[in-house]
Amino acid sequence: VQLQASGGGLVQAGGSLRLSCAASGRTFSSAAMGWFRQAPGKEREFVTAINWSGGSTYVADSVKGRFTISRDNAKNMVYLQMNSLKPEDTAVYYCAAKTGGYSVSSHLWDYWGKGTQVTVSS
Repeated sequence: VQLQASGGGLVQAGGSLRLSCAASGRTFSSAAMGWFRQAPGKEREFVTAINWSGGSTYVADSVKGRFTISRDNAKNMVYLQMNSLKPEDTAVYYCAAKTGGYSVSSHLWDYWGKGTQVTVSS
């Protein structure tokens, strides 16, 4: 699976952004998909994930109620809708794919895309 994230940018606190992740490869529709982020000087952290069918999602407490993950298997796309953004959401956001179920541990994910920068100004 090859992944390409896009949609990052600069936004004011309280604003919204929608990230997209384009996937290629036959295993996409059977893979769990997730978003992670990494701020300068910090470890990569789990944000949210969705199972292969889109019927189950898991969201980190830090973004619960503000971020929503979705997928369109017909288009090989995964989305991250980010609302009520805060300066602490500033990071490089990465799209990832994993065979089997999702995990909050980044080292268990199989495929990674290049990140997209999200900057939230106060």
